[in-house]
Amino acid sequence: MSDLDEARRLVAEDDRRDFDFASRGFICTRADPVIKHESGSRAAFDLSAYDLRREDAPAGANPSLWRQAQILTRHGLFKVADRIYQVRGFDVSTVSFIDAGEGWIVVDPLTTVEVARAALELVSRNVAQKPVLAVIYSHSHVDHYGGVAGVTSAADAAAGRVKIIAPEGFLEHAVSENIIAGPAMLRRARFQFGITLPCCAEGEMTSGLGPRPSLGSLSLIAPTEVISRTGQEITIGDVTLVFQLTPGTEAPAEMNFYLPQFRAVFMAENANLTMHNLLPARGALVRDAKAWADYLTESIRLFGDKSDVMFAAHGIPRFGQGEIVSFLTRHRDAYKFLHDQTVRLMNNGLTASEIAEVLKLPEVLARQWFNRGYYGTMSHNAKAIYQRYLGWYDANPANLNPLPPEPAAKKYVAAMGGADAVLRLASDAQKSGDLRWAATLLNHVVFADDKNQAARNRLAEIYTALGFEAEAGTWRNIYLTGAQELRTGPVQLPPGGFSPDVLAATTTSMLLDFAAVRVNPEKAAEPFRLNLELTDRDERHLITVGNGVLVHEEGVNDPKAGATVRMKRPDLLMTLFVGMPFQPRVESGDIVVKGDAKLYAALIGLIEPLAPNFPVVTP
Repeated sequence: MSDLDEARRLVAEDDRRDFDFASRGFICTRADPVIKHESGSRAAFDLSAYDLRREDAPAGANPSLWRQAQILTRHGLFKVADRIYQVRGFDVSTVSFIDAGEGWIVVDPLTTVEVARAALELVSRNVAQKPVLAVIYSHSHVDHYGGVAGVTSAADAAAGRVKIIAPEGFLEHAVSENIIAGPAMLRRARFQFGITLPCCAEGEMTSGLGPRPSLGSLSLIAPTEVISRTGQEITIGDVTLVFQLTPGTEAPAEMNFYLPQFRAVFMAENANLTMHNLLPARGALVRDAKAWADYLTESIRLFGDKSDVMFAAHGIPRFGQGEIVSFLTRHRDAYKFLHDQTVRLMNNGLTASEIAEVLKLPEVLARQWFNRGYYGTMSHNAKAIYQRYLGWYDANPANLNPLPPEPAAKKYVAAMGGADAVLRLASDAQKSGDLRWAATLLNHVVFADDKNQAARNRLAEIYTALGFEAEAGTWRNIYLTGAQELRTGPVQLPPGGFSPDVLAATTTSMLLDFAAVRVNPEKAAEPFRLNLELTDRDERHLITVGNGVLVHEEGVNDPKAGATVRMKRPDLLMTLFVGMPFQPRVESGDIVVKGDAKLYAALIGLIEPLAPNFPVVTP
C-alpha cells in the first residue's frame, strides 16, 4: 500500500474524535478576520486565509494533512474546562487563559503583540474583563513569548503588578538560539513554514503544528519568577500551579504544569497533535528524543491519574483521564521507539539515510493521528538522532571529502551524457512514479547550469507533485517553496531584525559574537586591539582582531590597546550593525575615542552585510 493509499484509508476510518475535541467548548471568533499590524499597513494575521471547510481533500493535498489542517485552522475562543479558556487559530501556537478569580493567568502569549492583544480582547469581551495577574512562558521559543506586550507591559512587571513566570534558563535560550545562526535559520524558516506561499489548497495549508506564524511585532519581558525544580508550586489569585521542568526536550528550557483544583494538566509543547521535530528544517541544535520520552514518562506518573483535562501550547485539548493517559503513553512510546530503534540500527552499521528509509513505527503507534508526521517525520527525526550521536559523517571514506553540489553536478551531468540525456532520464523516472529520483536527476542539471529554464521548470513540477503528496506540512511547504523559487527566484524580503525588547535582553557579549561570525577574514588579517566602554551599562570589552578572527573579552581593559572607544550601547548597535555613520557621532561627542580613531572604523568595515535571500534551490 502506498503512503497516499494509507492516508486515504486512515481518513476513511477516522472516528472524528479529534474533530469533537477541536470544536468542544467553542464560544465565538472575531467578527473582523483581519488582525492588523501595528503599523496599519498590512495584516499581522488573516483568519479568513484558511478556508478548509470542504470535507474531501482536493487533488493538491494529502488527505491526512488536509484533515490535520481542518482541525488546526479552526479559530476562535474555546472553553476548555471550568475557568480555563484558549484562543486557537490566531497563530502557529495557542494561548491559554486561566481565571484566577481576581484576574487572568495568560499562558504562552503567541508570537506577536497584535495577535496576543486580539486574543485578550476576545476573552475580555466574551468571558470577563479582568486584569492580567501573571504571564507564563512554557518555553524559550518565540511563538510562546513574543506577543507578551499585547497582554501586559514591562512597567506592570517591574512594578510587581504582573508576574512573568518561566523555566530556569529561559532568558538565555530565548535570546541566544537564533542569534548566531539567525540569518540562515530565518531563510530556511521561509521554506519550513511556507511564508511566501499563498494560504490555499494549492499552497500553504498549515505547518502541521498550527497555522503559519503571525507576522506582527515581537516583544519580550524578562521573567520575574523562575521555576527551578519539578514540584515547585506558585499560587496566583486563587489558583495553585505545580510545575514539572523538562529541559532539553522540545526546547532547551521548558516546563509543564498541573492545576490540582481543576484536575487539568498543561503539557507545553511536549505533547502535540503530531510527531514533533527533533531537528527543525529551519535548523537548531538536535533535541534529545530519549529525554523527551523520559519526561513524558514522568508526566504520566505525576499527573496521569489526576487529570481529566489536558491542554497544550499547540493543537487541541484532550478530555477524560483514560484518554489522557492513553495519549501520553502512546506519544511517549513513539519517541522512545524512534530513539531506541535508530540507535539499534546505527549500532548495526546502518547510516542515517538507510535508517530513515526502513524505520517505521509499529502499527499500534503509527495509526494514532498524534503520532503522524505532520510537523516532524520519522525520516527526518531518525537522521537527527544519528547526527546527535555520530554527526554528519557516515564513516564511508567516499563521503569524507565529497565535491560540493555545483562541481559535483557538472560532473554527474557530463557522465550521464549531458543535460538533455538527464532530462530524458528524469522524464522516465517521473512517468514510472519515482519522483524522488526524478528530483535528484533534475537537481543535478540545475546545479550544473542554473540558466537551464527547462530543467528548472521540470524540477519545479516534480517538487509541486511531491508537495501535494506530502503528509508533513513542513515537507509540503519546503517542496512548494522550492518550486516557487525555481520558477520566479527567491522572494526578496528584507533582513530580519531584532525587536527592541529582544535587543535589550541580549548581552553585549552575544552581540559581539554575532559580529564575529560576520567578519570578512581577509579584512581581519592585520592585527589591532581596542577597548570598548559602554557608559550606560558600565561595561568594558576588549576587542582583538587578527589572523582573520575577532575575539572579545568582557571585563577586560588593555592599556596597550590602539584605541579606547566610549559610547552608549545604542550607538554600538547603530554604528556596528545598522550602518549609521560613525564620524558624526564622534563630532557630536556621543562617541569619544582616545587613541587611533581609525581602528573603530576598521572594526565596522570588517562586518559583512546580511544576505537574507541567498539561493537555496540553485547554485
